[in-house]
Amino acid sequence: MGRTKKMVKEELANRPDNTAFTQQRLPAWQPMLSAGIVIPGFVIIGLAFIGIGVALFVTSQSIQLLELDYTGVEQTSPCFKCSDPNAKNCMCELTFSTDTLFKGPVFFYYGLSNYFQNYRSYGVSKDDDQLSGNLDNFKSPSDTCAPYEYDRNNKPFVPCGAVANSLFNDTFKLYQIVNGAKKVVPLDGKGISWWTDYNIKYRNPAVTPLKNAFNGTVKPLYWSKPAYELDPSDPANNGFINQDFLVWMRRAALPDFRKLYRRITDGDYAEGLPAGNYSLQIAYNYPVLSFEGRKKVVFSNVSWMGGKNEFLGIAYLVIGSLCVVMSVVMLIVYAKFKFPEEE
Repeated sequence: MGRTKKMVKEELANRPDNTAFTQQRLPAWQPMLSAGIVIPGFVIIGLAFIGIGVALFVTSQSIQLLELDYTGVEQTSPCFKCSDPNAKNCMCELTFSTDTLFKGPVFFYYGLSNYFQNYRSYGVSKDDDQLSGNLDNFKSPSDTCAPYEYDRNNKPFVPCGAVANSLFNDTFKLYQIVNGAKKVVPLDGKGISWWTDYNIKYRNPAVTPLKNAFNGTVKPLYWSKPAYELDPSDPANNGFINQDFLVWMRRAALPDFRKLYRRITDGDYAEGLPAGNYSLQIAYNYPVLSFEGRKKVVFSNVSWMGGKNEFLGIAYLVIGSLCVVMSVVMLIVYAKFKFPEEE
């Protein structure tokens, strides 16, 4: 008897309060969908999507885009000589021209294709504690960095891991050809990475000079210089907070991608690239032929919707058109098969 009373008390204690909220007695509204609501709704949604799609498509068409492939596979390519894996410190030059002003600000990207940065084993191959400036992880990198954890002499790689080791290292210089002479086009590399990467996620160790923090470590296998020499002239762009390094560490979701390299916003080119002839000098260092990849440079400006993207406008147009078509179909079906009581 006592046990039964105890069980009843426990059951009452566990029972929700007798309120409208806990007992789900709050007033509720449930729409009664009818042809008079659904059909006009589809029409309105369809017309709205079509309007947005037209705006997106027209805006995308107004964005200027210039892509130049410099992989060097074709023998006629200026970079063909540099595609040889045995070529060291190779330089090549691309020339192009614009018939009208390439409106600024102009964004300068490098692009890679058939490059799968989204592989999980590749993406986890880094040490976040090391990249946040933890000196303990300089000496003992995380095992997630394997096989780019230690070199043959058992010295730790800093930064370790496959992502950092594969850092894109082609460099570019842009010139405008004016009366047969080359005029340097200034390239702005400040603030090209994500704000959170630069200010929060990646940090340099609190050691001065920065070089001393890397004592007893080695640079990644395929790097030409250590992290503390990425930009020794500017401490705010050196080490793990180097803008180019941060852009690369933000992995791409698709195998064909482009990453921001520089902006053209200064001097005589604040309004954009004037009509004329241009020369792009390329320090060709990054191998891609081993995995059948390709390299390109991309010049583009942007609008309120971002970069050139015709797919988004087409998608809105297709969905909007389908909604309008479906509303017409439903109207025909309703007119032919409506229920007697609704007549």
